[in-house]
Amino acid sequence: MHPLIIILMILIAMAAIISLVAIIMQPNSVYKNRPEERNPMEGKKVVFVENEKEPENADGVKGHLEAVGISDHHAGFYEKFVKRLFDVILSLGGLIVLSPVFLVLSILIVIDDPGPILFTQKRVGRNKRYFKLHKFRSMKMSTPHDRPTHMLENPEQYITKVGKFIRNHSLDELPQLWDILIGNMSVIGPRPGLWNQDFLTSERDKYGANDIKPGLTGLAQINGRDELEIPVKAELDGKYCRNMGFKMDVKCFLGSVGIFGGDKSVVEGRTGELKKQEQKQ
Repeated sequence: MHPLIIILMILIAMAAIISLVAIIMQPNSVYKNRPEERNPMEGKKVVFVENEKEPENADGVKGHLEAVGISDHHAGFYEKFVKRLFDVILSLGGLIVLSPVFLVLSILIVIDDPGPILFTQKRVGRNKRYFKLHKFRSMKMSTPHDRPTHMLENPEQYITKVGKFIRNHSLDELPQLWDILIGNMSVIGPRPGLWNQDFLTSERDKYGANDIKPGLTGLAQINGRDELEIPVKAELDGKYCRNMGFKMDVKCFLGSVGIFGGDKSVVEGRTGELKKQEQKQ
């Protein structure tokens, strides 16, 4: 048998196995059998109500979310079929082609700081459904869980040597190809917020940015990332939603390619750094 045919058969078998595992694991990834972990605001429109008597949330603001209606977003043909087709092709292909990179990074992570290779975190998905997001672990095992980097005191102390490299080149996000394949994310879309980032969730609701799948990268990521304040990020996410289409997705995808060479917009512990710099001038 010709070597190329053998390679093709191996690739097809790998794709079939990965796809089957994805189908089996998808329900568990959205807490289907754990109702206590699901979002009570799922499928609802919300506003943020500030209250100084309440604990500070992951955005550094005190208050809570209140439901004010039901989400009425209806996915169009592009979002429902074309975009999903691209997501499956790119994520499945990426998982297979980048498997050697996954292996090397996994070994380096364990050597640098023994512990789990992957970091799992509850994030907000489409229609505010919670899902399990995966990353390569870039921080030490002693790092507080469910707290954004910008809310950690001296966040640099928690980042490992390997972690610093993979964060600067956005390699820590690669396991999210799996989240895309099983349908919890898209290649392009708003970056998924933490489950307790209530202010971010409410700001995105103003623009309908919670009605679509979150993405591996998006319009906000190619326009500032950590340098942007939450309201600015949410507005850019809304702009993406309004202009969603092949042209916009290509723009965001190509704009993100350079990030792997080194992302200067990663500002550890300082969300909204761009505005802070402007205020000093």
